[in-house]
Amino acid sequence: MRRVSGAFWDERYSAPGYAYGSQPNDFLAEVAGSIPAGPVLCLAEGEGRNAVHLAGLGHAVTAVDVSRVGLDKAKSLARERGVAIETVCADLADFDIRPAAWSGIVSIWVHLDPALRARVHRACVAGLAPGGALVLEAYTPRQLARGTGGPTDALRLVTLEALRRELAGLDFEIARELEREVHEGRCHHGTSSVVQVLARKPAAR
Repeated sequence: MRRVSGAFWDERYSAPGYAYGSQPNDFLAEVAGSIPAGPVLCLAEGEGRNAVHLAGLGHAVTAVDVSRVGLDKAKSLARERGVAIETVCADLADFDIRPAAWSGIVSIWVHLDPALRARVHRACVAGLAPGGALVLEAYTPRQLARGTGGPTDALRLVTLEALRRELAGLDFEIARELEREVHEGRCHHGTSSVVQVLARKPAAR
């Protein structure tokens, strides 16, 4: 399976404005209060809208993305909003998620090939501190028929059943597949088939 290159994302993020808007993802905004105080890691964060939102709530946020162009726009958005974020330019295939280090890990529209996705998700489970929360929204395979956003490669889309396997060890507080309206910038617009997860690392005993 051919991986999506950093050059692809650099080109997308080089266009004026924000490809997915400058406001946080709806699901993240809904559940952000469930993330405990402390550091938050945003995976494949792009132009920074979710990281900046969480920084505004008081979290120390690290945004990881393969696109330097996207991360430069993330830092600019943070400055405009009067907050600070840390950025790391890295491919998730090469990025090490520190064990037990994060109060929250955010994965919004992170669509990887199945083997890499499973590896990243295992690292997320290990990376959460006790009581920490994972927030995830992704497109399901039903999204292919809609054409309102997301990959055109079915293997990069994910079901709740697969996420329950890949995130074993977390307690699922929200776990649902649904159809919802997604309106985010110029790249996501319309009725969409998604999976949403809020899952928590059990507290240490």
